[in-house]
Amino acid sequence: MTQNPEIETATPRLVVFLAYDGVGLLDLTGPQTVFWAASRTLEERGLPGYVRETASIAGGTVRTAEGLSLETVSLAVLAGSDAARGGIDTVVVPGAPAIEEALARSAALVEWLRGAATRARRTVSVCSGTFLLAQAGLLDGKRAATHWAMCDRLTARFPSVEVDRDAIFVRQDAVWTSAGVSAGIDLALALVESDCGRNVAMQVARELVVFLKRPGGQSQFSELLQSQSRDGHAFDALHLWINDNLGREDLSVMVLAEQARMSPRNFARVYKLKTGRTPAKTVEIMRLEAARRLLEDSSRNIDQIARQCGFGDEERMRVTFQRNLSVSPRDYRKRFSA
Repeated sequence: MTQNPEIETATPRLVVFLAYDGVGLLDLTGPQTVFWAASRTLEERGLPGYVRETASIAGGTVRTAEGLSLETVSLAVLAGSDAARGGIDTVVVPGAPAIEEALARSAALVEWLRGAATRARRTVSVCSGTFLLAQAGLLDGKRAATHWAMCDRLTARFPSVEVDRDAIFVRQDAVWTSAGVSAGIDLALALVESDCGRNVAMQVARELVVFLKRPGGQSQFSELLQSQSRDGHAFDALHLWINDNLGREDLSVMVLAEQARMSPRNFARVYKLKTGRTPAKTVEIMRLEAARRLLEDSSRNIDQIARQCGFGDEERMRVTFQRNLSVSPRDYRKRFSA
């Protein structure tokens, strides 16, 4: 990104929102509203905004999962329009609650998406729209986000995709994917910021009364809740104990196994089987989550937070933040502190 992204283009950018029967309404309209608000802001500054088109394979009326009907232009007609003369800048693929059914009847849409992704500047999915990108082969060997409740299904159906269960959104070169429903708004704000700069994105966020979450580093929800959802309560008591004892630096497999009243070897095996993570990774993520809360909501200095959360020192906490969030604790505080 240049220092002033606003001057990078002198022509409007075409953003195509793909629609199909059963599409999730907010998956579609959330990002649309962000780009609409960004266009208003840009036009007030005498700059080109975004041309926004909602398109489907056949065009005409598309019925959303919520029962609202949308009018769409056909992709074939759009291709020959003045709006598409300069090419498609961004393709946005919303998800659907019944994504498996949508996949079964979307062969033509997936084929179009496969070709369009090679020509568009970037391709974006919201929520379970990630499944359509994966079906088109756009996520092979890449990291991706989707709705937390669909992570296991995405992994099972597309094992070549590295599913990030924690991220609000993920960028992999020209492909961006987001978590569930309203996370599409966070993703769209990040796209606007990448195009137009932080000032424009901040103005849009203020107008829509939402937070600007730039790096996609914030988790979909807490690690404790995720663990409960995944392991069927098998280690609930242990997770609560870990959460209460994060300040201890010696949360080793041996210590955790003793707390769980299991042998270390059997504990490590069963824990990974039931939660999908090693005990060490769970401790790391829970420490990370606690540190993030303190960085967001407290005035404690970085070293104090590192010791309180069991990292030992600021450097170990910095390495953990970089590994998991691609941002330092200090930058995280600047971006998310209340």
